[in-house]
Amino acid sequence: MSITAERPIMFSPDVADIASRMPRRHTVVTRDGLDGVMQVATALQACGRTLSEFAVDVRDGVAYSSVTCTMSMTPAECDDFAYRMLDMPCVIAVDPY
Repeated sequence: MSITAERPIMFSPDVADIASRMPRRHTVVTRDGLDGVMQVATALQACGRTLSEFAVDVRDGVAYSSVTCTMSMTPAECDDFAYRMLDMPCVIAVDPY
């Protein structure tokens, strides 16, 4: 038995989805300073995906903050990710690279 056989499947087991999955980078622009960034970080942790990059930019006196993250997704999951993030009241914009 392989190690991966016992892992829970978090994504679609469809082979076409796996083939189209690639690292996708997003910047999530938030309001509410560190509180907004922490809400986004909590949502990212709850989604169960592995982040290959996670960076936060919070500056004193600046109205907006940002979270930049990279995770493996299909194009459909990428669109769904943006909609889910935009449903959060602290999120202003989601910019894919």
